[in-house]
Amino acid sequence: MGDRDTSLNSGGLAALKNVARFLALVETLIHRGPHLPGIGVFHGYSGYGKTYASIYATNKRRALRLEVGDSWTRKKFLENLLAEADVRPQRSTIADLTTEAIMALGDDFERPLIIDEADKLADKGMLELVREIQEHSQVPVLLIGEEQLPGKLMKVERVHNRVLDWVPAEPCDQDDARALADLFCPTLTLSDDLMDLLVDKAAGRARRIVVNLNKMGEQARNTRQQAFDAGSFDAGWFYTGEPPRRMARHSAVRVA
Repeated sequence: MGDRDTSLNSGGLAALKNVARFLALVETLIHRGPHLPGIGVFHGYSGYGKTYASIYATNKRRALRLEVGDSWTRKKFLENLLAEADVRPQRSTIADLTTEAIMALGDDFERPLIIDEADKLADKGMLELVREIQEHSQVPVLLIGEEQLPGKLMKVERVHNRVLDWVPAEPCDQDDARALADLFCPTLTLSDDLMDLLVDKAAGRARRIVVNLNKMGEQARNTRQQAFDAGSFDAGWFYTGEPPRRMARHSAVRVA
């Protein structure tokens, strides 16, 4: 299994390397020097475990965490932020809600604010609102999004200039797959060649690895088998995210 660091494996969360990367980014922002920018960006392809990492950091550092919805407006964003901070707004205008959010966050400026699905803020032109809140409250702000998020941020110069660090989420490797297997199917014995195949079929995406581990658990229950290797499954058995192809129908040919 290699020299995996299991120090992060607590509270029912696997010690994935992206968890460690994100937590390191959080700590960098918390302990940044005076007058340094206070925004960090964690970006990567869907399924790499970014949200999973943010949940761990939320529990570890008592962070405030928002997952931006497709329908959110500025007002809805601010209302959800205040609710997460356990603050009941006194007024309803955007300006007043922004002031209340800044005051609420400023009460503990080492408590991070994690914003997942930050791409949606960029698409809706709401990044300046986040910059205003961060700049006046001085809290560490973590923006999580897809691989295109850095490009979107670079188009908003005042926000781009306030990014302290950019950390890309990386695809899972065999150690990460092992950590997930230890969590989701600890009673199974899975060979190294199967782990390599699993990572390859899942394209390094943690979410797909978990789906396949769940399938292995079902296979074990159905067959009462507890050990699997790469030869235990057909190549097409693995979940890859691709929809199955429709079987072509062949019309019967009548012979006169």
